[in-house]
Amino acid sequence: MAIRDWPAAERPRERLARQGAAALSDAELLAIFLRVGMRGKSAVDLARELLASFGGDLAALGAAGTRDLARLPGIGPAKAAQLAASLELARRALAGPLKTKDALASPQAVRDWLRLSLGTLQHEVFIALWLDAQNRLIASEELFRGTLTQTSVYPREVVKRALAHNAGAVVLAHNHPSGLAEPSRADEVLTSSLKQALGLIDVKLLDHFIVAGGATPLSFAERGLI
Repeated sequence: MAIRDWPAAERPRERLARQGAAALSDAELLAIFLRVGMRGKSAVDLARELLASFGGDLAALGAAGTRDLARLPGIGPAKAAQLAASLELARRALAGPLKTKDALASPQAVRDWLRLSLGTLQHEVFIALWLDAQNRLIASEELFRGTLTQTSVYPREVVKRALAHNAGAVVLAHNHPSGLAEPSRADEVLTSSLKQALGLIDVKLLDHFIVAGGATPLSFAERGLI
């Protein structure tokens, strides 16, 4: 049955207008984005199937490449491009407050941005959020990229990039594609080495996060590891 034939109280668009977007499920929100279904399937049916193909993980759907999305039934190149653009807007919206406010005053915004940016990657990356003297975001930068299980990080290169950005402080992060956010002994040793190297140029290492899937990123500072 087409959505237009549903009772008005059950239609996603009408529910959003009446109750707000937070009241809708992921499938209902995605159905509004898709606008129409396909023969024999409503937009909600199509949205549910689309989410199911990514294990029900909306973040994994968002991390898929536009070419892969475009091949899925009911999507196509136009909707794939729109979805990619929507997710990039979400990343930029999350990063916005970090550019104007003290990053330490917005820890949840930092975590949300990291989870959206790194949580579904299938290879390890090591990034830096370079901050000014007031802990406002100067730039986010991918410094190193590795394999499924490891990334080689060189303190000398991190120091060079800190000087290039004239940073006063930094928040570091890397992901664990395995889905386990616990730091390894190597992670702890690396963090200590980076803190010492950055300290020589008066750049404060404020925190180091490990991002694993959709879980809350682990903070080294909160664990007392910095």
